[in-house]
Amino acid sequence: MRAVVIHAPKDLRIDSYPDAEPGPGEVRVKIANGGICGSDLHYYQHGGFGVVRIQQPMALGHEIAGVVASVGDGVTSIKPGTRVAVNPSKPCGQCLHCQEGMRNQCLDMRFLGSAMRFPHVQGGFREFITVDATQAVPIADKLSLAEAAVAEPLAVCLHAGKQAGPLLGKRVLITGCGPIGALMILVARFGGAAEIVVTDVADAPLGVAKKLGATHAINVATNATALDPWRAGKGVFDTLFEASGNQAALRTALDVLRPGATLVQLGLGGEMTLPINSIVAKELQLRGTFRFDPEFELAVRLMGEGLIDVKPLITATMPFENAVAAFELASDRAQSMKVQLTF
Repeated sequence: MRAVVIHAPKDLRIDSYPDAEPGPGEVRVKIANGGICGSDLHYYQHGGFGVVRIQQPMALGHEIAGVVASVGDGVTSIKPGTRVAVNPSKPCGQCLHCQEGMRNQCLDMRFLGSAMRFPHVQGGFREFITVDATQAVPIADKLSLAEAAVAEPLAVCLHAGKQAGPLLGKRVLITGCGPIGALMILVARFGGAAEIVVTDVADAPLGVAKKLGATHAINVATNATALDPWRAGKGVFDTLFEASGNQAALRTALDVLRPGATLVQLGLGGEMTLPINSIVAKELQLRGTFRFDPEFELAVRLMGEGLIDVKPLITATMPFENAVAAFELASDRAQSMKVQLTF
């Protein structure tokens, strides 16, 4: 079969690739759709992120959905022909954190399309993938495979929402309106937020934010004082989802958070310098959020029941043979939100 394989920065190829038959407890999935994620773009543009670097050719992709082609021995829960979203996480189930119920913190996690371990865990941008049967989550008949491929980033945002606590009636600020920030709008709406304000430095993603239901979508690059109405007293926002990874965005947001507010850091921005005095004086709750666990199945169910609609996020779909053009398009925030490959 063929796969989309990164060899070095800007060296993305369509390579021949081994096609493994499913072993006991496994299923082989014919991939239909795969979404290009920010981490995929980091591998494409820079060869990795932080200390994580490509050390061998690696198939990219972890936002994938398709149709079960065959099943291995002992698999009775799923049949060939079943349409599925593929959960890219495979925790060991045995380590301390798995046993504690924090499987997203697994010490021996195998996550599709990740160079964090060596040999790398090969990704899902290929014509077929063989995974553990538990990773293949059946989808509703009315849900498209394109939508199902958004289950992974939606699960990330559902986990972030869980970290924030109840959102019913809350005033929510989201800084950064890439795909994750946009999906946080949908999660905040689903959680019952009374007001959702989104900021970014580009107009195109803010236009999508309005379509998704943001109360206000603000370009802070062209209107630096736009958040002033929310600075009343000591600030009015109850919850911040920081999705840009930008220190300036987080620093500005601290001024409009009310005392006791919760801020959830989604964006990965490396080292940041924070005004700890402000966090202490306003008794702010700073929380991290990392991947997901049961939220993947929840994401599939919410989309399948029509409670969350991700279709407006999918701005372009291209055949995987045109992967380089697709990655270049996905890198242009003025033109795209979520670019998907078809296989």
